[in-house]
Amino acid sequence: MPLALTAALFGSAACADDGYVRAEPASAAPGAVDPALAPSAVPADSAASVGSAPVVPIDPAAVPASLKFTGKTLDGKAFDGSSLAGKPSLLWFWAPWCATCAGQAATVSNLKDKYGTKVNVLGVAGLGDVPAMNEFVTDLDVANVTHLSDGSGVVWKRFGIVEQSLYVLIDPTGKVVHKGFLDSQQITQRVAALAG
Repeated sequence: MPLALTAALFGSAACADDGYVRAEPASAAPGAVDPALAPSAVPADSAASVGSAPVVPIDPAAVPASLKFTGKTLDGKAFDGSSLAGKPSLLWFWAPWCATCAGQAATVSNLKDKYGTKVNVLGVAGLGDVPAMNEFVTDLDVANVTHLSDGSGVVWKRFGIVEQSLYVLIDPTGKVVHKGFLDSQQITQRVAALAG
């Protein structure tokens, strides 16, 4: 995606000393986050795949607000966040050029393999184009995870994500219990706890 278009879609972006790109959503005031998803509402000590189980229709009234989003998978299929309802979920926000994200890929793939029947695992790719996203998934062997192509940043903005290589953990009731960076040991422990 051309740099000008990326900047227009994600607002201003800058590289920080830690190598992360910080981007303010273009449609929100700087630092604005959906209050329901704000980090202050997420306990720091809380623990947390789109599985292959049969899809069971969910009453829209029973879908938590955190899962009321839609998108497209990397292969262009429609995706409805309500399909995640009823199980804990791990959302991995990544970018195809991000070295930290590349380092997280094996852990995310392993979590999908180990806990995929108990925990939804969803990648949300942004800050790049679909061919680069597909190349990342293939090269880093993380095709066992469903990935959304969120080049326009709609899902990123929905969760108040302003940089790549972050995780959002959602409990079975739809409550966001963590949003931020976790190392491989921390994310493994959190997902194991959510899986029960």
